[in-house]
Amino acid sequence: MIVVSIILIIVYRSPFLWILPLFTAVTALSLAGTVVYFLAKAGTIDLNGQSQGILSVLVLGAATDYALLLIARYREELHHHESRYDAMKIALRGVVEPILASGSTVIAGLLVLLLSQLSGNRGLGPVGAIGIASAMITVLTFLPALLVVFGRWIFWPKIPRFDDVDEQLSGAWSKIGAAVEKNPKRIWISTALLLTILAGFSFTLKADGLANTEAFTTRTDSVIGLEKLGEHFPSGEGSPVEIVVKENDVTAATAALMSVSNVAFVEPIVDGQKIPGQPTPPIKVVEGKVLLNATLKVAPDSVDARNTIPLIRNAVKEVDKDILVGGGTAVQYDTDVASRHDNRLIIPIVLLIIGIILGLLLRSVLAAGLLLLTVVLSFMATLGVCQLVFEHVFGFAGADASFPLFAFIFLVALGIDYNIFLMTRVREESMKIGTRKGVIKGLTVTGGVITSAGIVLAATFAVLGVLPLVFLAELGFAVAFGVLLDTIIVRSLLVPALVHVIGPKIWWPSKLQYENKK
Repeated sequence: MIVVSIILIIVYRSPFLWILPLFTAVTALSLAGTVVYFLAKAGTIDLNGQSQGILSVLVLGAATDYALLLIARYREELHHHESRYDAMKIALRGVVEPILASGSTVIAGLLVLLLSQLSGNRGLGPVGAIGIASAMITVLTFLPALLVVFGRWIFWPKIPRFDDVDEQLSGAWSKIGAAVEKNPKRIWISTALLLTILAGFSFTLKADGLANTEAFTTRTDSVIGLEKLGEHFPSGEGSPVEIVVKENDVTAATAALMSVSNVAFVEPIVDGQKIPGQPTPPIKVVEGKVLLNATLKVAPDSVDARNTIPLIRNAVKEVDKDILVGGGTAVQYDTDVASRHDNRLIIPIVLLIIGIILGLLLRSVLAAGLLLLTVVLSFMATLGVCQLVFEHVFGFAGADASFPLFAFIFLVALGIDYNIFLMTRVREESMKIGTRKGVIKGLTVTGGVITSAGIVLAATFAVLGVLPLVFLAELGFAVAFGVLLDTIIVRSLLVPALVHVIGPKIWWPSKLQYENKK
């Protein structure tokens, strides 16, 4: 929250204005927390520590983004309307559609998590969706009331006067717009090439899971102790693989298990306690079943151990297809398998939903497809940078199997926001002055606020990097870098340049594509 406050003060250069969006974001978080609390208490949704932590970051980031967009449009309209009430009406009319579309996109993406095979992911879906809905409702109702009540003076010392001057048409973003207008082909080819090169490294991202000893950003005492134990005892002795077999298959199953390279030894659970010098108690049999403990030569939470599980299962299935293989290592392996399944199922569905929402919002199939391609390219480029940074800068052993899915949900669902904010304004301006001029004006007037929103969201997620867990640190970096990449490169250069090159045809099949024939 301190980080967000500092950024808002820098953005607004006002000792008062920054308080309103921050207060609105906190109010949205309180509303979301209240709704989540009662739903969790009633048993309607599942709640865990991970969902609670992400909810705070998500709501503060999203609410601040939406607030920045509203305040920027309100400030712009104050220059054109003497009445602040009229200015707010026009401002709301201009931002309600992109904010609702943006929020709906994120909500839809989060709710698709309900299809996940993992309960933790399913729990995050509705919790995050409630947070985004709370952010939208608060920004579109509570914040406008606050702004109108406080009047123009809240912008002090740079108070917007009724002078019909559009201050956003000058400055750095007007120069960026002029550069895009002058060399659109060169800009889109160079930025697309850069993103493609970075995206190439994404295929080398090692997201096959982390051992418990690799899950911390620092070497904790527990990790050091576990490593010392592994030097003197079999690494898997503390958490053996558990195999349930029929009493008659104990000998055959044991032989099959010992044929697996990473298995150190196998022993059945006995009916009593082993005492040195005393006869070994008999094997414990429950309903004709025996539990075998297979101790691995490698650490039970390591990637090697998890990769041994399918080998063990294949070996014992040759003895009896009904043999069950469980234990902590097997659970971790099954979790990784479920995560990969979720990646293959959820990511395409989210892309389809986002494409439909964009098509309806922009009334254009071509524009929706173009934006979708740029966002996917940005996401892949972010994964590529993550691979380079995680391995060569941070020295992380890899990433959790669920990392690509979480990074995708937050990056694509949140990253598409900025393209929505840009393209809805471009469409609005295109109806007045044409597509090519409209995209340059849209870029110029939205550049500052969208970049500020991206910086706020990036800083919010970057806070996750201070936590001692590798998964959260990696997720925080991925979202922070990805949002900045999308804000500075994709939305500021690639998309405007492509739209300028394509021209009115970008609005196909809507009537706006025929503007030159009017």
